[in-house]
Amino acid sequence: MRVVAVIPAYNEASRIGLAIRDALAYVDAVVVVDDCSQDQTFAVSLAEGAIVLRHVVNRGQGAALQTATDYALRFLEPDVIVHFDADGQMQAGEIAQLLEPIVQGRADIVLGSRFLGIEAENMPALRRLLLRAGVIFTVVLSGIKVTDSQNGFRALSRKAAEDIRITLDRMAHASEILDLIKVKSLRYEERPVTIRYSLDTLGKSPSNWRALGIAKDMLKKKIVR
Repeated sequence: MRVVAVIPAYNEASRIGLAIRDALAYVDAVVVVDDCSQDQTFAVSLAEGAIVLRHVVNRGQGAALQTATDYALRFLEPDVIVHFDADGQMQAGEIAQLLEPIVQGRADIVLGSRFLGIEAENMPALRRLLLRAGVIFTVVLSGIKVTDSQNGFRALSRKAAEDIRITLDRMAHASEILDLIKVKSLRYEERPVTIRYSLDTLGKSPSNWRALGIAKDMLKKKIVR
């Protein structure tokens, strides 16, 4: 089984090298999309052995994931695509547990969760509250039940990667993916994953109040549809 990790990155030169090395220990290839960084993200990623693409304008995490997925599907012949972050919050050693339901034919997509028995490290209380609210929002809007609606650590079979096309360029893409799981009738499971917060990563994370923007983008897409 050929597994490809895709990593969206924006100004992550100081952290992405470790993320790539971590991922390459468990996957066959890593595709990084440098989302028009102003630092050395592109050069560091290339030096660490990743396939590196670059957006000429900053488009957002959702767009970077779709660019990387399109490349992987066209040129790398993956059986599974893993979404992985550039900032070191995720642990590549947990990729195997995300792959298991796909390998065994039980799921088309496996979603990581911070709320299935592995306590997220140093998660602020307000962030936890907003993530819980996101779960309720997802059930109401998309009719899909998950325990963590905004976790970016996930594994997609080739079928799921082909069926799920991200059109929301920025952070609302996580909610869009859940919506498309329902729309495309994809089988899904959740698995516990470890997410490690630090002052550094929290400083670069989207504002807690960005949740309002995510909700707005998803509602707008539903209305337009």
